[in-house]
Amino acid sequence: MQDALYGPGGFYVASGAPARNFRTAAHASPLWAEAIAELCDRVDTALGCPDDFTVVDLGAGGGELIAGLARLAPERWQLVGVDLAARPDSVDDRVTWAARLPDGFTGVLLAVEWLDVVPVDVVERTGDGLRLVEVDDAGAERLAGQPPPDDGRWLDAWWPVAEPGDRAEIGSTRDDAWQAAVGRMDRGVAVAVDYAAVPARDVAGTLAGFRDGRQVPPVPDGSCDLTAHVLFDSCAAAVTDVECRRLNQRDALAALGVSAARPAYDGEPLAYLHALSRTGAAAELKDRGGLGAFEWLLHARGVAPPL
Repeated sequence: MQDALYGPGGFYVASGAPARNFRTAAHASPLWAEAIAELCDRVDTALGCPDDFTVVDLGAGGGELIAGLARLAPERWQLVGVDLAARPDSVDDRVTWAARLPDGFTGVLLAVEWLDVVPVDVVERTGDGLRLVEVDDAGAERLAGQPPPDDGRWLDAWWPVAEPGDRAEIGSTRDDAWQAAVGRMDRGVAVAVDYAAVPARDVAGTLAGFRDGRQVPPVPDGSCDLTAHVLFDSCAAAVTDVECRRLNQRDALAALGVSAARPAYDGEPLAYLHALSRTGAAAELKDRGGLGAFEWLLHARGVAPPL
C-alpha cells in the first residue's frame, strides 16, 4: 500500500490524481472552503490574532482547499499546502508548498481525507488465529503469518476480529501519524475529517480502491487510490496532551453557518437561483449517504475547540 500510493510512480505522487479519480468536499462547492475559513477565523480570534497565524493543509492534493482559502484568508495568514505531489499550477503564489509539515507553528492543521490513505495492514481471522493478508500487483491474495504482537494488542483494544473470515485494518499507523502531525503544532487546532470505521459494522474491513470516479478492487499496482476508513477512537486516544472534540460533518457545518434550508424567494430571480445553488451544494456536503457521513476529530492546544 505504501509503495502503490507513495512510491516511485505511486498514485499520489502523480499531480492532480485526486481530482481525476474521486470527488471530495473541496471539489463539491466553494462552501467547503468558506466553512473551513470560518473555522480558521474562530481559531485565529481565540488565539488573539497572532502575526504568525498559519493554516496547514496536510495532504493538499490538487490544492483545491488551500487555493479556496487563499481567496478568502486575510493577508496576515500564512498558508501552507503539504503533499508529496508537485505544486499545482493553479495554487496562488501566497501559498507555500512543501513535502513535509512545518515544525512549531501556531494556527490550524487541516487533514481532510488524509488519514484514510495512511497505509495499513489487513488481517483476517482464521481457525488458527489472526493472519496478515498479502496481495500482489494483480490482486491475488494469500494469508501470511500472524501480525506482530503490538498490532495484535492494538486489534484487541480497538478492533476485535471475532469470527473466521472477518477482517480488520490495523490502525496503529494512523494513530502514530496523527500523533506526530498534531505534535508539530505549538498552539491551535488540528482537524481530521474522514469516513469513520465502525468495527461492529465493518466486519469485512473497509479497504477499497477508486479509479476514474468508480470503485474498483484495491489492487496495489499504483493505478488506483487505496483507502480505508479511519478508526477515530484510537486516533483520538493517541494524542493525550490536548483537548479533544468529535462530531459529525452535518453538525460541524451547521455550527459554521452552512445551511441546506430552502431559501425564500425575494422577487429577484437571479439571486434566488444563486441561493438555490448554494442550498444544493450545502445539501451535498451534509448528505448522510455521502460527504455528510464524514466524522470530524478536533484536537486543541492552548485554545478552546471552536465547535
